[in-house]
Amino acid sequence: MRSDDRPADGLRPVRVEYGVQPHADGSVLVRMGHTHVLCGVTVEDKVPPFLKDRSQGWITAEYGMLPCATHSRGRRESIAGISGRSQEIGRLIGRSLRMMVDLTLLGEHTLRIDCDVLNADGGTRCASITGGALAVRMAVENMVAQGRLATLPPLVPVAAVSAGVVAGQPLLDLDYSEDAAAEVDANFVMSSDGRWIEVQSTAEGAPFRPELFMAMADLASEGIRQLFALWETRG
Repeated sequence: MRSDDRPADGLRPVRVEYGVQPHADGSVLVRMGHTHVLCGVTVEDKVPPFLKDRSQGWITAEYGMLPCATHSRGRRESIAGISGRSQEIGRLIGRSLRMMVDLTLLGEHTLRIDCDVLNADGGTRCASITGGALAVRMAVENMVAQGRLATLPPLVPVAAVSAGVVAGQPLLDLDYSEDAAAEVDANFVMSSDGRWIEVQSTAEGAPFRPELFMAMADLASEGIRQLFALWETRG
């Protein structure tokens, strides 16, 4: 029995609030259970030096966890320095969100996504990708409204969810207690047409068999398809 009585293939309750940062070009507060992440997008009218004069844009991301997001206070990274974990997750978010759009249709603009974890109860990187994608959509729409882009480029919805194996049972969308006890944990990022963007999967105690991976992938695929319903509504 899961702690919140969810079935093995059940997502935690998901809520999205738009426009929570009025000074951002796009912002979303995403809540997946007790994991809450604030995703804000800043549009810069320039690109990194390696893209100068190549007539394309760029999407990049930074990730951080606020000091009281977990059961014990973590040091603020602006003082302690950015952790390797935060850097790795930021790169994952950036790679995932660059799959949303043909970068040549963004002009020479950089979309910089800041994902700040307010409360952490497992799956923070997946919530960051899911919320960050919605914030990018909002930012690109605002770019068109402001005349920074002539037309709205086609956007491919992207979302992410975790899965794992706990006590031999494949489960979808692990909370912290499940993640801490998992024999296998994984993160899946998928586009709305069913193609995988990135998969991270790790055995915690012993190697696991391919059929367990496929069971997790099937759970994640169905769970992400449910998350794409967020693209049909605006809070």
